[in-house]
Amino acid sequence: MILFLRRAHNYYYIFTAALGLVLFYPLLYFYSRKPSRYKELNRLRRMISYFSATASGFFFRIKHEQPIDWSRTYIVCPNHTSNLDILSMGIAIKNNVSFMSKAELLTNPLFSIFLKSVDVTVDRDSKISSFRAFKKAGENLKQGRTLIVFPEGKIGDDYPPVLHEFKNGPFRLAIELQLPVLPVTSLNTWHVLWDSGFKLGTRPGICDIYIHKPIETNGLSTDDADMLKDKVYNLINNKFAEA
Repeated sequence: MILFLRRAHNYYYIFTAALGLVLFYPLLYFYSRKPSRYKELNRLRRMISYFSATASGFFFRIKHEQPIDWSRTYIVCPNHTSNLDILSMGIAIKNNVSFMSKAELLTNPLFSIFLKSVDVTVDRDSKISSFRAFKKAGENLKQGRTLIVFPEGKIGDDYPPVLHEFKNGPFRLAIELQLPVLPVTSLNTWHVLWDSGFKLGTRPGICDIYIHKPIETNGLSTDDADMLKDKVYNLINNKFAEA
């Protein structure tokens, strides 16, 4: 009975997300037509995220290691245990942003309008696709658009979740552009929605998000990418283990 209710709640959450997108689709379409409108597109995405999260009983408690200067451009690297991580990052990160997402989501009607405009898609099994994706991400960053990329590249099959090995790409890009990396730890989002929610369902609850202080890359060379990757991995893994 409990599993049935949790699965019913998951479908209700999907309904609220779809409802928000449908209600605001004309504005979403208008803002997605030109890069000059992407800032407004992100604001609308954040508003829809608040709507669907609140309507479903998901609340995000966001803490910062230190105040964040949101006028700067970052490469944001969160861990990934839940589809709610996308929602939480859209709410927690106050910049004009683009997500790096897997190319399979291009066929998802809930996300395609963002993936075909402001966001960056990548087929991680293709080196050419990865190269093109990071090239586009670099162009966005140079225009002042913060990049949110999940360095694990996936939600693992482990339950309870563990932190998987990070990809090198975002850290190399941060060094090449001399931009700070902003590590983010999603502490317990998987408690209310693990993975897609289809297997174990979902439930209302509070999700704790911890934003670490930025890691500067000034003076680093691309030879330091592995060191930077390991530093961010350890920060997130230690904070995640505390929870």
